[in-house]
Amino acid sequence: MTAVDVHEQINKTFQKVDDLWEEEVEFLQHIGRFPSTLGNEGALQRYLAGYFQDVLELEVDSFVPDVKELSTHPAFSPPEWSYDGRPVVVGSARHHGTKKGKSLIFQGHIDVVSPEPSAAWDYDPWSSTIVGNKMFGRGIQDMKSGVAAMIFAYRAVKEAGINLGADVSLQTVIEEECTGNGALAALMRGHTADGALIPEPFAQKAVKAQVGVIWVRVKVFGVGAHTERADRAVNAIEKSTHIIEALGEYRKYINAKPKHKDFEEHAHPLNVNIGTLHSGAWPSSVPSECTLEARVGFYPGEDPEDIKKEVKEWILNAAKEDEWLRETPPEVTFYGFHAEGVSVDTSSELFEQLDESHQLTTNQPLETTSITCTTDIKYFNLHYGIPATCYGPLGGNMHGVNEWVDLESVKEVTKVYADFLIRWCGVQE
Repeated sequence: MTAVDVHEQINKTFQKVDDLWEEEVEFLQHIGRFPSTLGNEGALQRYLAGYFQDVLELEVDSFVPDVKELSTHPAFSPPEWSYDGRPVVVGSARHHGTKKGKSLIFQGHIDVVSPEPSAAWDYDPWSSTIVGNKMFGRGIQDMKSGVAAMIFAYRAVKEAGINLGADVSLQTVIEEECTGNGALAALMRGHTADGALIPEPFAQKAVKAQVGVIWVRVKVFGVGAHTERADRAVNAIEKSTHIIEALGEYRKYINAKPKHKDFEEHAHPLNVNIGTLHSGAWPSSVPSECTLEARVGFYPGEDPEDIKKEVKEWILNAAKEDEWLRETPPEVTFYGFHAEGVSVDTSSELFEQLDESHQLTTNQPLETTSITCTTDIKYFNLHYGIPATCYGPLGGNMHGVNEWVDLESVKEVTKVYADFLIRWCGVQE
């Protein structure tokens, strides 16, 4: 196929993106109204499985992850909940005949974090409200907008009558926000390809590196009592402040160390966040237990197990500085994220092609970014030899109140992905 022919195919596909735009916005609004928080992803996944099969005419594999099987993989993150009724969905377009290009995975997570405190929002977090060129809602930016973009990019190519020259896989996964086991399960099941793109919303920049992440839980013990004898009890909440202060010192310690080359421009690349604190049952009772949970970041190339050992040792050493905690040490355990950091080869063909598709669509060179969080690209790059990066829309207030996405950015990403599909997979004449 000549360059002129490719140009015609791309123009035809871009016109189809424009023709489908109102439907894409309605689709995004619809999937945004599913409250797909942890444990509640099933309804949305069933809807997407039906859409893949009925509208996109894909071969659908909807399956529930097997924890026993997952636990055999070194990148497995231990969950504390069931996977029953919470499938991973993979829609495959199989290419028949001589392969013309390279196969591709589009993958997006549909799990979202809690919108609480919902009362602080200006809009119902599950309403997908449009104001001007922004759509508001929990998970609209992170990352249902990207899921809509990848689905409608493929649909535009298909409805433009273009027969791609290699396999395409559309994957919607669970638990990117807490373990990553959904993405891992799809790969372990054999859903692999020559490249992968994840439309995480980093303002149309390609991710070149990301930190590793672990979750730690610390249970602090006290001596409960009625408050009339509080002076003879030990308040577990008050004792937990020693641990919180220690984790704050640990944050300063790791950020003072030499930075990884991909994070030299970041003023504060490694975050240690106290995310939850649970204790007490009555204002007039001294609590006997307090549990806090934290997220700890670390650089690519560091082993999560080594970080766990370091964090546990840091906490227990800090506890020894308090008379009570020295004799009654806290319980330190780990769950959820066991995620390695990753540094991606930006000279790969995947980045070169994404740069070309981005420039053609936006008339701007592709920028790269190093992110201080984790995404599912770690599995593709580190464990399956599949070049992968994130590239998605512009938005704001991710994980916060009034989360939003810029709709024009969603449309641009849809076109970039459509162009990438044609060039990466090739076209069957």
